[in-house]
Amino acid sequence: MGSVGTGWKEVIAADEAKRHADAVRAMTEMQRRKDQRFGAGRALHRKAVAAVHGRLRVLEGLPDYARHGLFASPGEHEVWVRLSNGAMDRQSNRRPDIRGFAMRVFGVDGDSALGGRTDHQDLSLINQTAFAFPDSRHFFGLVLAAGHGPTAVLAWVFRTFGLVGGVKQLKKLATTAGKPFTGFATEAFASTLPLSCGSAAVKVRLLPPTGLKPRADVNGDWAGDLAAHAAAAPLKYRLQLQFFVDEARTPVEDASVEWPESVAPFVDVAELLLAAPSAEAGFIAQIEAGVFDPWQSLAAHRPLGEVMRARKVAYFSSQQARGAA
Repeated sequence: MGSVGTGWKEVIAADEAKRHADAVRAMTEMQRRKDQRFGAGRALHRKAVAAVHGRLRVLEGLPDYARHGLFASPGEHEVWVRLSNGAMDRQSNRRPDIRGFAMRVFGVDGDSALGGRTDHQDLSLINQTAFAFPDSRHFFGLVLAAGHGPTAVLAWVFRTFGLVGGVKQLKKLATTAGKPFTGFATEAFASTLPLSCGSAAVKVRLLPPTGLKPRADVNGDWAGDLAAHAAAAPLKYRLQLQFFVDEARTPVEDASVEWPESVAPFVDVAELLLAAPSAEAGFIAQIEAGVFDPWQSLAAHRPLGEVMRARKVAYFSSQQARGAA
C-alpha cells in the first residue's frame, strides 16, 4: 500500500514564473485600490465572517500511506480558524459568494515547504469541489476584470472565450458564485487543489457535523448561525484526504477537474472540533492581521500544481501589501 497516491507529476512551463509575476503585480495594484475604499485588507477573502478556536484530533490507526506530516501520529492540536467571504469587496453576507474556511494548525515540527522549519500547518478550503479554471491564467483574468466591475467582467469573458464560449462560461460562473450556502456548520469545504502527503498527492475535504439541519431566517448572519449550532457542544467535523490515482482521472495540473470519489475514495484522517465564534477582540484582531497560506506548510504537505504555484506568489505579495509579511 506504500504506492497509494504516487505516480503524479508536475509540469512547469518555461514562462510560468514571468506569467505569475506579471499577474501578481496587477493583483497587488487592485488590492491597493480596494484598500483605498475599504481599508487595508487581503486581495481576496477580504471580509472575515468569524474567528474561531478549535482542536484538531488526528485519528489512530491510519493507513501507512496517510501517516505523514500532520497525520504522522495520533494527537490533538490547537487550531485557529478564519471564516470568510471570498470577494475582494467588503460586501453584504447575504450576497452570493465563495465562502472560505482557513485553518492554522499548531503543534507540528518539521521541514517547511518554504525552507527552514515550521511549527504550524495551514489549510485553505472553500465551499466548492473544483477550481473554476484549469490553470491560473483565466482566474487572474477574471479577478482583475471583477476589480473593475460587472461590465469589465462581461467584456473580459467574451473577449477571452468568444460569443458561444462566453455564454457558456457566464452560466458556469453564475452557477459557481450563486451556489446556495446554508452555513459554516452545515456545508462541506474542500481544498479543490492538491497537496502532498509524503510521496502521495491528495486533496482535502472537511465534512460538517452529522445531524445538523440548516436554520431558517439566518439572513447572512453566518457567525450567529455557527454560534447557535455550537451552543450546546463543540461542533465535530471530519477531515478527509483523497488520494491521487492517475493523471487521466485525478490530474495534478488541471485544477478544474473534480477527482471522482468513485475512483478515489476519501479517507478520514482527523476530527476538527469548533467552538462558537470568538467575541474576544484581541483574538479577532490577531486572526485578521495573521496569515493563512497553503504554502505555510510542512514540506510533507507541499502544495502541488500550477494554481498552487501561482498562489505562492500571490499570497506572499498580498501579505506584503497589507504588512503581514
